[in-house]
Amino acid sequence: MSKQTLSFQAEVAQLLHLVTHSLYSNQEIFLRELISNASDACDKLRFEALDKPALYEDAPNLEVRVTFDKAAKTLTITDNGIGMSQQEAIDHLGTIAKSGTKDFMGKLSGDQKADAQLIGQFGVGFYSGFIVADKITVESRRAGLQADEGVRWISGGTGDFEVETITRAQRGTSIILHLRDDAEEYLNAWKLKQVIAKYSDHISLPILMEKEEWKDGELINPNDESGGRQPGGMVKTGEWETINKASALWTRPKKDITDEQYAEFYKTISHDHEAPLTWAHNRVEGNTEYTQLLYIPAKAPFDLWNRDKKAGVKLYVKRVFIMDDAEALMPTYLRFVKGVIDSADLPLNVSRELLQESRDVRSIREGSTKRVLSMLEDLAKHDKHDAAAGADGVTDVVDADDKAKEGKYTAFYAEFGAVLKEGLGEDFGNRERLAKLLRFASTTSDAVTVGFADYKARMKEGQEAIYYITADTLAAAKNSPQLEVFKKKGIEVLLMTDRVDEWALNYLHEFDGTPLQSVAKGAVDLGKLQDEAEKKAAEEAAEAFKPVLAKLKEALKDKAEDVRVTTRLVDSPACLVVQDDGMSTQLARMLKQAGQQAPETKPVLEVNAEHALVKKLDGSVHFNDLAHILFDQALLAEGGLPEDPAAYVKRVNALLA
Repeated sequence: MSKQTLSFQAEVAQLLHLVTHSLYSNQEIFLRELISNASDACDKLRFEALDKPALYEDAPNLEVRVTFDKAAKTLTITDNGIGMSQQEAIDHLGTIAKSGTKDFMGKLSGDQKADAQLIGQFGVGFYSGFIVADKITVESRRAGLQADEGVRWISGGTGDFEVETITRAQRGTSIILHLRDDAEEYLNAWKLKQVIAKYSDHISLPILMEKEEWKDGELINPNDESGGRQPGGMVKTGEWETINKASALWTRPKKDITDEQYAEFYKTISHDHEAPLTWAHNRVEGNTEYTQLLYIPAKAPFDLWNRDKKAGVKLYVKRVFIMDDAEALMPTYLRFVKGVIDSADLPLNVSRELLQESRDVRSIREGSTKRVLSMLEDLAKHDKHDAAAGADGVTDVVDADDKAKEGKYTAFYAEFGAVLKEGLGEDFGNRERLAKLLRFASTTSDAVTVGFADYKARMKEGQEAIYYITADTLAAAKNSPQLEVFKKKGIEVLLMTDRVDEWALNYLHEFDGTPLQSVAKGAVDLGKLQDEAEKKAAEEAAEAFKPVLAKLKEALKDKAEDVRVTTRLVDSPACLVVQDDGMSTQLARMLKQAGQQAPETKPVLEVNAEHALVKKLDGSVHFNDLAHILFDQALLAEGGLPEDPAAYVKRVNALLA
């Protein structure tokens, strides 16, 4: 038998240092890598054996076996796949990123590539074994070679490795890890099963381990059973058991999966005790091939608003678990979505822990986003069913599946609607679809069920804008003095009370060609809804009130940018508005509450010239106090607080005395 010592490729020593010190953030990933490589070797044999069935020799059942020896401190991963010849071991184990698979794929063409879709293309996973081992021994024989043409490869992870010829009856490869002292936890069946269940449960071939059972220790005194025993322990029985499911739920046909199985799988991956609201299971083919199984939860998690928390779907590549929270595959505003994406191939960094941005990644993210939005659109479409008879007197028959969806979108929106609005500023490509999914309360409905399309369908003839108001609470929005003229004329106004509304609507200026107009910004222009007599009366009132306005501007010059006669108030004396392009006082308050800098902007005070309190101003000896009270009351009415509450109280008390 020949034996030789060879040097690694020049860069390998650097790579091994990187692997053992910083490449993998999670030590247990080495087992995922080695089992994945073993699975690849079996897939490769399966493919080559299509033309050469003799390569199966006398072992047609492909499998991976994991064994450990506590006394020798070794962990062994064995497969009966394609195996390696001596030259292949030198070439593939001594060179970075040359697992042999890329060369193999390069020889394929046409339909063969589709047949070989499960063959891995990762090159450096083998070296991850040095994370836990100070020496690795590889014993292998390529399928089709004689028993005496096996090879043993040994390295301590330094500058060189030994290769020798051995006799090996079984084809395939055994990787024997000589574990370091700090990795002895992997000499435990429970730990190994836990790691394999986490990372390799869905490998398509069986992963076997030897069964263990508890055995009591020997009697300390053989003649006295009451004298105690030596410590017992787990002992191997010689029987082998499959420890992975070997069948990924998402790879099975949808017709073979029950709703209960889908729900149970969701609970497994999400740690949620409730069933999901809905899900979608699809295989996407084209330039980028992947399978997606995406779930929308029924309830929001407690940390939904923590945007710094990692969130995303689970990523698999050819059924091998890569990461828990693949944030790159789902936009932040859909961070509540749970599920699995299994790609036929994705560009990963060498540790397979971080996705690299690429055309394939963008394609999967866009496809997954559209799928989630389609699920929500379907729920919204069937959220309510009008059971009234049609024009022909026949009542529609509701499909059972559609009936089951009734009310689900309302339930979803109550939990996740505010997060969905973030997409207006983050996902310009889907802004129109998102706008159709938004729901609000309005002056005709306290329930958050009014969409922009519903609003447009009810707009008055001659109405040229969709009117809305933002406020901290529904009560504050409903009772805002800025709504008075709209209520008087029966014009519906959307009531927006989520903290994100003000920010999100900066990115949405119209819906289906109709502009959105805040009733708290700019001058109210009701266009055709305001008759000529009203316009003329407003102009005359403004002209007659000019002297008082001038005095108000002077008294409030430190607080108000301008003072003008209003056209929006009916019962209230005054209200605050901002210019069309200005920041609302509500958004400014929110920024300050969050500890952020808000630009100093002064609001515009609009006064109702017909109100008794405003009429009192002219000639009053308390003009200055009344002016400040008007301003502070307008601020209070919209949920703000006077800069000096004590001064406000003092002024009111003086007038009441």
